[in-house]
Amino acid sequence: MENELKIGEYNRLRIIKEVPFGLYLDGYEDEILLPLQYVPETYQIDDILEVFIYRDSEDRIIATTLKPFATINQFAYLEVHSVTPLGVFLEWGLAKHLFVPFSQQFQKMTVGRSYLVYIYLDAQTDRIVASARVEKFLPVVDAESMFTIGDKIEVIPFEYTDLGIKCLVNNCVIGLLFKNQVFTKLNMGELTPVYISNIRADGKLDLRLEPMGHVRVDNQITRVLDALKENNGVLMLHDKSPAELIYDQLGMSKKDFKKAVGGLYKSKQIAIHHDCISLL
Repeated sequence: MENELKIGEYNRLRIIKEVPFGLYLDGYEDEILLPLQYVPETYQIDDILEVFIYRDSEDRIIATTLKPFATINQFAYLEVHSVTPLGVFLEWGLAKHLFVPFSQQFQKMTVGRSYLVYIYLDAQTDRIVASARVEKFLPVVDAESMFTIGDKIEVIPFEYTDLGIKCLVNNCVIGLLFKNQVFTKLNMGELTPVYISNIRADGKLDLRLEPMGHVRVDNQITRVLDALKENNGVLMLHDKSPAELIYDQLGMSKKDFKKAVGGLYKSKQIAIHHDCISLL
């Protein structure tokens, strides 16, 4: 509804008066304090300010010009600031930290680690809280109509599992990067380009870091060729080289390296020696 204060969101509110400790804004039904430390350098009565509305440590509705890392009804990858007998508090860009009740943790959360959470307004307390049980907040969508196998998309990796790395896709679907297909370090919580390799019956996605099929092989061939050119036409790698050495030099699996070398050999672009490959 218009002209209704929205807690946990940005609001455009009018300045109605100045006091020694800040400004009071028109909160429609109540006056909302903007504390002095958040007051802009220049302003006039009746100016409109965009402010974020939340409850302070004394449960009072208050305004700030600081911008939190996320607002209600959003997912965010946030670091744990402290653990208390009441629950966990996360860093989210405001002086008051974001609360995660113990009931909203799927595992024990520890200080200094970051977790994907969903931020929402608790209906019973009218307070902004977060939940690490993110899957229960995902909307119901038809993954088959939204995605196509082979699509390049951006995801947020957020959790290591026995099978691989869980990722949040478009804020609505969970995807998985299988650990036997991940050959590079991922930055958890950061947007990462991936490709869809399978759409499962349960609506979840199987993902991979490299494109599928011929496009993928072409990319690996280009990578090997570029490495050869940068090293005077010779790479001290061969089909018996350790997988770790191949990955360190080329950032690809041994299997992909052998496919790329086979393609280059068949097209008569390289020679294969017992201890290296070289450009023809």
